[in-house]
Amino acid sequence: MAAAPAQVCWTIYQGRTFRYTVRPETLPIVYKPITGIQQSAPVSITAVGHGLVSGWNAAVTNVKGMTQINATPNALRPSDFRPVTFVDADTITINSIDAAGFSPYVSGGHLIYYTPVSLAGAVARLDIRDKVGGVLLHSLTSVGGDIVIDDTNHFVGVEIPPTTSDDFAFLTAVGDLEVQYADSSVDALVIAEIAVVREITTSG
Repeated sequence: MAAAPAQVCWTIYQGRTFRYTVRPETLPIVYKPITGIQQSAPVSITAVGHGLVSGWNAAVTNVKGMTQINATPNALRPSDFRPVTFVDADTITINSIDAAGFSPYVSGGHLIYYTPVSLAGAVARLDIRDKVGGVLLHSLTSVGGDIVIDDTNHFVGVEIPPTTSDDFAFLTAVGDLEVQYADSSVDALVIAEIAVVREITTSG
C-alpha cells in the first residue's frame, strides 16, 4: 500500500530517548486549489478544505505572482515536499519557507500531497538484529506500546526510552519497521542502519 521503504541511518545515544516518525503515503496525488498566499514568515497558504494535518508533507506548484514558492510541476522531487502546520480547515503554514521577501501572490496554484495510507486496525513491529538474518538484539511492537500508530494524524512513531537504550551493548545493527494493515497486507516502512553511541554522562 505504501511507497518503497525509506533507507535511513539511525544514531541511538545510549541512555537517551530515541524517537522516529514515518508517515505512510501512496498514490494518487491530491491537488488542492490555492486561493491565497501571504508574504509572511512562515508562509501562510489558503486552500479550502486542504485535508492536511500538522507534520504531513506538501508541495506548491503553478502559482502565479509568487513564483519563488513553486516546485516544478510534473517533475516533483522529494525535497519539494515540506512539513506543514495545520492552522484551520482552509489554512496551513510551512515553517521552512520564509515568503516575506517573495513577490506578491496573484492567483492560481495547487497544494499537492500524496494520499495518507489508512492505519485503522494496523499493527507494527520493529526487530533490531546484529545483521540481516542475524541475532535478535531488541524487538518493539505497537501491541507492546513501543510503537504508536495514529490514524488521525497519519503516522507511525517509534520510541526507545532511555532505560532501554542504556542497556544496548551493541554498537551497530540493522532493523526494519513493518506495518500490517487491517486487510493483513504487510509493508516495510523503514530499513535502518543503526549506530549506538556510548553514554559518557550517566544518571546518578
